[in-house]
Amino acid sequence: MDIVFGAKTDVGLKREHNEDSLCADPQLGLFIVCDGMGGRNAGEIASGLAVEIIQKHMGDAHKANALPLIGAVNAKLSSQTNRLASAVHLANQVVNGASHSKPGQSGMGTTVVCALLNGPMLSVAHAGDSRMYLVRGENIHALTADHSLVAEQVRQGILTEEQAEKSAQKNIVTRALGVEDTLQVDLDEIELAKGDVILLCSDGLTKGVTPAVILKVLREEKEPQAACDQLVKLANAAGGDDNTTVIVIMVKKVGTGVWRELMKRVTN
Repeated sequence: MDIVFGAKTDVGLKREHNEDSLCADPQLGLFIVCDGMGGRNAGEIASGLAVEIIQKHMGDAHKANALPLIGAVNAKLSSQTNRLASAVHLANQVVNGASHSKPGQSGMGTTVVCALLNGPMLSVAHAGDSRMYLVRGENIHALTADHSLVAEQVRQGILTEEQAEKSAQKNIVTRALGVEDTLQVDLDEIELAKGDVILLCSDGLTKGVTPAVILKVLREEKEPQAACDQLVKLANAAGGDDNTTVIVIMVKKVGTGVWRELMKRVTN
């Protein structure tokens, strides 16, 4: 697979420090955005630890075919998607354990959204309200559904989208990595095509920038880093109330990827 990508994280205009963390590892085809939560600097610790563990587990699995999977295996999904889920489950265990190690870290957690690219396949793993979008042609598609109180209320018809945006409870997430002993991870996989653009972002972007504006930026900017810079600029122009993290991946060519080759070696 031939891709180009950009990444940017910004503290915003209102926060004293940045609790977001990211990973952009083109050798593994792995991209992650985490948005930490917790008292003091615990959110920063949770998001950084989650990114570190997920990246390490995926790297270890690339080197050792027989590395055990953490958590249940979904037989309907590919080996690479199950491996990505395993990495998130392991990160949940580590962050949850760390939250009990110091009083200031009690209850810390983080959202997580991960993309694993392999040949034409995109694997998605997600928990929380950080998001992944796919731009294909002139359309933008949400590849994740927020795990938040107001998002659940919208899906149930209790709130409208407009009411949810104004709700005082819009920052309450219903699922996050590290908060509980186990984590339900939403998984998906889709086939990519030449010209696709993938966006991973924390909610610092989506609080103030609509999908329509995001689409406009991703269609007009030809360089992914320029797109990242512009999206962060727009988030700050909308108030900059939160940290903002974005990763933009542009697919130039699809083909055989490192994980597809690994799966061939495992099955042969």
